[in-house]
Amino acid sequence: MSLVETLHNHVLTLRIDRPERMNALTFELLIELCEALERVPSRAEVRVVVITGTGRAFCAGQDLAAFGKSLDIAEMVEKTYNRLMMGICTLEKPVITAVNGTAAGAGASLALAGDLRLWSSNTKFTEAFSNIALIPDGGSTWFLPRAVGYSKALELSIFAEVIDAAEGLRLGLCERVFEAETFTEQVQAYAERLANRPATAFALTKKAMQQGMVGTLRESLTLEAQLQAQASRSSDHQEGVYAFIEKRKPEFNK
Repeated sequence: MSLVETLHNHVLTLRIDRPERMNALTFELLIELCEALERVPSRAEVRVVVITGTGRAFCAGQDLAAFGKSLDIAEMVEKTYNRLMMGICTLEKPVITAVNGTAAGAGASLALAGDLRLWSSNTKFTEAFSNIALIPDGGSTWFLPRAVGYSKALELSIFAEVIDAAEGLRLGLCERVFEAETFTEQVQAYAERLANRPATAFALTKKAMQQGMVGTLRESLTLEAQLQAQASRSSDHQEGVYAFIEKRKPEFNK
């Protein structure tokens, strides 16, 4: 097994465990990741998912040793990377990508796919595809321009620039940078804080914001009204209102 699953305080951690290959992705590992994510909706005990890596790398991208001359690249990408990225982006529970080190090529795409992206202070991020005369895939052509703008995304991709943690934070490639020595503990604490937030509100906010990035203002306003009505019927909303009136801390997701 190249994927280690652990559950603690409602946080499911999916850890890519191929440190000897800098957590490079094989077809089998990609399917493991897809299947693990696809089980999450039926697991009520899971409120947050964290994707991270073992050792000094988050993920060095596709394991090129798995490529062959007869490989149908389009079919492979559709069945693995596209399935994985859609699984992350459509999951109604928050997904954190905890980038513990090098994130290159498809590993950079995976790093970008999280709803929230936490980087270690020793992270090195690079859209390395052009170094082997390929284009960014795994959703990078969608995620990266939305994070840094079209021209910067193009520059990062064409020159395969290596970005460190400080620059990644400045550019908006991640939300937080934690010190490498305490990275695992700080990620867990952050994820547990998120696990205690209202689950329904998160799921609906995620849906609304994703639609808002590709729709018009009118479409966003209409969807907000529909989803707000749905949120107002949730038990979390009731608990939030009662807690406010009673001047106490709300207990969501119970």
